[in-house]
Amino acid sequence: MNPARTLRDILARKQLCVVPTAHDALSAHLIEEAGFEVAFVGGYAVSAAQLAMPDMSLLSYGELLQTGRTICERIRLPVIGDADTGFGNEMNVRRTVDGFARAGFAAVMIEDQVYPKRCGFLSGVEVVDRDETCRRIRAALAARDELDGDILIVGRTDAAAPLGIDEAIWRAKAYEDMGCDIVYLEGAHTQQDLARFCREVSVPKLYVGGEGRAEPTLTHAQLRDLGYDLVVWALTLLNVSVKAMQGALATLKDDRVVTDIVPFEELSRVVGVNAYLDKMRE
Repeated sequence: MNPARTLRDILARKQLCVVPTAHDALSAHLIEEAGFEVAFVGGYAVSAAQLAMPDMSLLSYGELLQTGRTICERIRLPVIGDADTGFGNEMNVRRTVDGFARAGFAAVMIEDQVYPKRCGFLSGVEVVDRDETCRRIRAALAARDELDGDILIVGRTDAAAPLGIDEAIWRAKAYEDMGCDIVYLEGAHTQQDLARFCREVSVPKLYVGGEGRAEPTLTHAQLRDLGYDLVVWALTLLNVSVKAMQGALATLKDDRVVTDIVPFEELSRVVGVNAYLDKMRE
């Protein structure tokens, strides 16, 4: 399977693709088993799950890449990876894109925040100037071309919150003109601004949603009508995992046995015990 080619084929259908975010191999396996076509590996989820720390550039390139490699080896779905600012200058960006491709990712996302960056859902986001963001994206595209297109580039701008929607649209269109395969505009919260983005950018567009935030959550139908191609749910599996673990721990703390669980047989099936034993018998 060529992950990049598979993702291109999915985008060519011009239908909204729902993309859950994985934070480890088990969550990725469950995404695949549930019948989704694409998975996402995001900095927020991985930083939380692997480090129990916030998405504030504390997760290193190597830590993120190792988690992504494990996920890509476990599932056959195309996986989109969040590479933050590319972890340095243009040469770092090129190395990042090359590393993500070799790890098995179908696409890699590069953004225009300053370093150290922060989760785009938070206040206080700052971005680099136009020249630097264009240098980053050109470096990513050059690395993609050296790989004969075996990875897609997602150009991300966070400029809407600190600099306004006009600047964000300018950057999004610049990414398209430079050759990005997918464009993501973070920080636009009105349907008017999102509709403008979708009108003015022709390449596939990505939307990131996160439950529990102050901003209203758009439905899949609304995103289809606006013209989005991918909707990434950044927090869903992490959120429900935290809620379930907190509930189970409270039950244990109360000297009770946890009963809201999957049976042991189902847990064993999910982690591959049955498949392992079958292979041993061959």
